[in-house]
Amino acid sequence: MPGCTLIITEKPDAAERIASAISTTGKVKRITDKGVPYYIPETEETIIVVPALGHLYTLTSEKKGRATYPVFDFMWVPRYLAERGAARIRTWISVISKLSDNADTFIDACDYDIEGSIIGYCILKYACKDKEKTAKRMKYSTLTQEEIRKSYNQLLPSLNFALIEAGLTRHEVDWLYGVNLSRALTIAVKNCSGNYVALSTGRVQGPTLKFIETREKQIRCFVPTPYWIIKAKVNLGGSIFQIEYEDDIETKAEGEAILARCKTKEGTIDKIDVNKFQHKPPHPFDLGSLQSEAYRLFRYTPMQTMNISQRLYLDALISYPRTASQKLPSSMGYRDILRKLSKRLEYEKPAGELLAKSSLKPTQGNMEDPAHPAIYPTGELPRRALNGPEKNILDLVVRRFLAAFGEPAIQQSAKVTLSIGGCEFKLNGRRTVQEGWFYFYEPYVHQQDVSLPPIKEGQKVGFKKVLLQRMYTTPVSRYNPASLLRKMEAGKIGTKATRAGIVQTLYERKYIREESIAVTDIGFEVAEILTKHCAPISSIELTRNLEERMYEIQQAKETRENTLKDAIHVLEQVTTKLKENEKAIGFGLSQAIRKAKLEERTVGTCPKCQDGKLVILCSKKTGKRFVGCTNYFENTCKAAFPLPQSGTVKPSGKICRSCGWPIVRVWSKKRHLWNLCLNPECPSKKSRDNIEMQSVQ
Repeated sequence: MPGCTLIITEKPDAAERIASAISTTGKVKRITDKGVPYYIPETEETIIVVPALGHLYTLTSEKKGRATYPVFDFMWVPRYLAERGAARIRTWISVISKLSDNADTFIDACDYDIEGSIIGYCILKYACKDKEKTAKRMKYSTLTQEEIRKSYNQLLPSLNFALIEAGLTRHEVDWLYGVNLSRALTIAVKNCSGNYVALSTGRVQGPTLKFIETREKQIRCFVPTPYWIIKAKVNLGGSIFQIEYEDDIETKAEGEAILARCKTKEGTIDKIDVNKFQHKPPHPFDLGSLQSEAYRLFRYTPMQTMNISQRLYLDALISYPRTASQKLPSSMGYRDILRKLSKRLEYEKPAGELLAKSSLKPTQGNMEDPAHPAIYPTGELPRRALNGPEKNILDLVVRRFLAAFGEPAIQQSAKVTLSIGGCEFKLNGRRTVQEGWFYFYEPYVHQQDVSLPPIKEGQKVGFKKVLLQRMYTTPVSRYNPASLLRKMEAGKIGTKATRAGIVQTLYERKYIREESIAVTDIGFEVAEILTKHCAPISSIELTRNLEERMYEIQQAKETRENTLKDAIHVLEQVTTKLKENEKAIGFGLSQAIRKAKLEERTVGTCPKCQDGKLVILCSKKTGKRFVGCTNYFENTCKAAFPLPQSGTVKPSGKICRSCGWPIVRVWSKKRHLWNLCLNPECPSKKSRDNIEMQSVQ
């Protein structure tokens, strides 16, 4: 189609929505070329809207081979040349390139952030043959018809090259760190053990692992210290309340002395302190706060929340989620969104109350993102049935948006001091005086009121069950995915779009495990290697400094060349040290990997010898798997138990309630997921056999 306009988007869903929005009739022609869809809206001019599949281009070394390091040469290439399983990208690029041959106007409509800017830039530069300098730019924060049309009618004259330069620098620096450090670890293991094991670390991954390792060491080295508390129950207005002795008790003797003074059954209310305080409305969500809140409420991991919110964005139900902003500009039209929300039954009343206000001014946070505002609902109705998690995230975004326009909530607290035998106890009460924004954020507000009956100073109260309890100090809690994300954000490492992926990679590499994050042996070994041999890279200071320099590139105060030069200088020193200590590094990692693999197959303690461990094994003679005791190799125990030969078998970490033997978990196509007790004489198996026999008879 000669003389046409080619619009490039980041994903197929976005391409279809953009084509539909700019069509004068709303009709769009969908064409598929070799499996690649593109869209032609009905307009006076010829427009083709073609999507990418995220990043079509990536970095790779100019030299072939993955068995050497350091590597400081790189180039941008189509992903199919650098990654296995990316053959589809070749077809995608060829279709875009063919469409570009007849176009005379190019528009980048990818997401307006660093990643989207790089995606559009690379396609225009490589697939469209150097059209990045003449292309225009669409900037939008939602995929609603109104905003897309406005963005198309008010095109930016050029790409944001400062943003692109910062993004290219980030990718190139991260590639340099990632490829060199990851190869150093992987090659060390390969040369030591002869086995290939994919290990990785990098500019952000290393410091993040260090956060978790430091916390894990604090927990493991923590020595509990005993202390004592005295609790009592009192009768106030016919209701029983639990109260606690106000001061710290360091010794048991001190506690017993206080207890002896509390033998009388009657006490007195000495003092009542009443205070009112305000809870300001919450600011609108940025991506990090949405991920934290979704984890608190629904236990969705940061990566799950990001994926869900991305789908809602592509459905034009919320604004662009990968934002660091906590501000809502007035230009977005608060009342229009509230009117749309008020048409939905569940939001009719709260949205109506806000619309009745003479003026609307949302609470704003401190963080601002030049690319996008805070996350907000568009008010559009879903065009498809949403699943449970999608409904939850959408409802959370809507209610947070509503709450931002609410009034402060006012609560009243009461601190009551009670005395018995000259010893002072405390009782706290709290009630909500003015609901304010709590009303709009229900059911996600957890402010439990503790209402006290009418009481006055000097009033006599009856004490019941005064008890002395020994307690122990506890270590700091482990990170969970959400609190780790907040730690990364506070340390200014990574970006809003990459932090969740970094945490996910740590899980996939088996450096960490469980929801309450614990470090594995491999994770400890990698963290120790980074600390010992790559101290500059595992430090938060280097990572934070690079983040600041990338921001300066965006502000035209720093250059890409200087940043890359300094990164290579650090890597030259680090990789030299890693090569010098390759044998020791390989030995340590190999030992940790062997131990981790054994733990993955360990079912539990052997019930026969009570000394060895039951491990999932595979017979060299028959190829069949079974569970055997590790003491078999010491000739002290011959315990062995059969396993199903089809499906997947893994340790469950649990024991049977009927007999106390270890249980394995079995996944199979026929029976799906089920638990198997290893004890052939387990009472539960006999009772099940009896039931089956009776049913047959």
